[in-house]
Amino acid sequence: MVDAARARRLAVRIREIVASTLEHQVKDPRLGMVTITDAKVTGDLREASVYYTVYGDDAEVTGSAIALDSARGVLRSAVGKQTGIKFVPTLTFISDAVPKTAQDIEDALARARDIDAEVAAKRHGAAFAGEPDPYRQLRVEVDEPEEDVSER
Repeated sequence: MVDAARARRLAVRIREIVASTLEHQVKDPRLGMVTITDAKVTGDLREASVYYTVYGDDAEVTGSAIALDSARGVLRSAVGKQTGIKFVPTLTFISDAVPKTAQDIEDALARARDIDAEVAAKRHGAAFAGEPDPYRQLRVEVDEPEEDVSER
């Protein structure tokens, strides 16, 4: 039986342990500024996916990925010691795409703001083409008022 609450608690604990171990124990020079953003554990508690981001250029991202892959055994051992569970899940490190996606959205919004400003600048001082009111108006002809009969 799958206990989703236990899997979530274990995922949070794995995220904390991996982040702490990377900071204090792993001394790989290829490891850049890595931030552990999330962890997910399968329902049977056999596999854990650890999501991370790296601050830096593409060379630092690839170097950090290689360093995380080589430190997988040390990290799994630390998870096993600090959680005390019978079977320690295997760790899979996945680069988190959220910061890249957020930057793409910010760039798209900036382009949209620029285009809106350009349209607003073109609109300023512009006049309508054609008549001011292009819709036909119903013209009601007013009959001349009848003369007052009492005056005669």
